[in-house]
Amino acid sequence: MNAMYYLKIKIPNTIYRIAQFLEILVSLLVIAAIILSFGTILSQLGVMASHPSDTEGLRSFLSTAFTVVIGIEFLKMLSRHNMSSAVEVLLFAIARQMVIEHTTPMENLIMVISIAVLFIIRKYLFIPGLDDKQTLTVPRTDEPLSTEDEFSGSTRHE
Repeated sequence: MNAMYYLKIKIPNTIYRIAQFLEILVSLLVIAAIILSFGTILSQLGVMASHPSDTEGLRSFLSTAFTVVIGIEFLKMLSRHNMSSAVEVLLFAIARQMVIEHTTPMENLIMVISIAVLFIIRKYLFIPGLDDKQTLTVPRTDEPLSTEDEFSGSTRHE
């Protein structure tokens, strides 16, 4: 019996705690990378100010800026654990690829279709109440509630 307890309860709980710790560690590393990237963005902005006609400098700046935004959205996804964050990260990643990279018309069409599919998922297939823990809890009121137990048919007063 004790061995089954460890196999079914103790070991999975330990693995879950380790995974949570590693997730926090990755989040801290992402925060550090984002902070360091702000320095790169500022230096690229200075280069662009001194050479305003340099289109390659603009492309490099936009690439870095989009990467930082995707990193911030990824950090939100790690901290929130909901579908809307995941969809936002995918939207930004596809948009970055479209704006920064020189792609073929077929690749552009595929990316536009991908963005449209993500918007459709977000609009019609996404149920925000499933991710919002506050909407899943029943608010407490001062007056007693009487509910009928579905299984026994008895009335319960809280």
